[in-house]
Amino acid sequence: MAYNGFAWFYDEFNGEADYDALYRYVAAQFEAHGIREGIVADLGCGTGDLTLMLTQAGYDMIGVDQSEEMLAVLQEKAAELGLSGQLLLLHQDLLSLDLYGTIRAAVSTFDTLNHIGPADRFFEAVRRAGFFMEEGGVFIFDLNTPYKHREVLGEREITLEVPDAVCRWQNHYDPAAQRVDIALDILDEDTGEHWRERFSEYSYTLDQVQRALDEAGFALESVLDGERFAPLAPHSQRYIITAVKRYTQTGR
Repeated sequence: MAYNGFAWFYDEFNGEADYDALYRYVAAQFEAHGIREGIVADLGCGTGDLTLMLTQAGYDMIGVDQSEEMLAVLQEKAAELGLSGQLLLLHQDLLSLDLYGTIRAAVSTFDTLNHIGPADRFFEAVRRAGFFMEEGGVFIFDLNTPYKHREVLGEREITLEVPDAVCRWQNHYDPAAQRVDIALDILDEDTGEHWRERFSEYSYTLDQVQRALDEAGFALESVLDGERFAPLAPHSQRYIITAVKRYTQTGR
């Protein structure tokens, strides 16, 4: 899923996202594992608010996304902050990730990995992230929960309005495939331009998450509610997962 026309309005439509709380959690996890500097990859970085926060904190950031438009927005924001020379942006699919060397940590947030599915592709994305991770490296990622897909997104239709655009969002839930199909229709009210985006999100059980991490050489350390950064509840809508790499891989 690449987000083409939507990229230019993503920050406006995602205005309720609490990047400050997410950054505090990630930074605390890095600190707890002794990761105070070094190379960190943001896998599916989008327009890069978290990427830029971590850059400002002194990490050598790599932002990876398959949307050129998202990366263009991130590049503009980095330039405005005087950070253009302090991060590397890669236009890549996470299933063919190549970071050209090892990393100390990785993050993947706002349900990037739900879009990777189905499960075999999720396993491969985790494996690719693990391949480049140093021993003791930390991988922090979130996932929309099966509960959210089934009970919250479901067959929901919503309209999102910002000052210069309207987005009509329609979901269809396929319980057999454990998948939500999402259709976005976006109108730029200033120019009259119209975009349509179609993509899907897949659910993974925690057993599948555990198995994917095991196969990629990670030890699962914690699973919390990704909105409250607190223990899971029956109706948690997002997982946030911390895993630690058990060894450094060599060769490809």
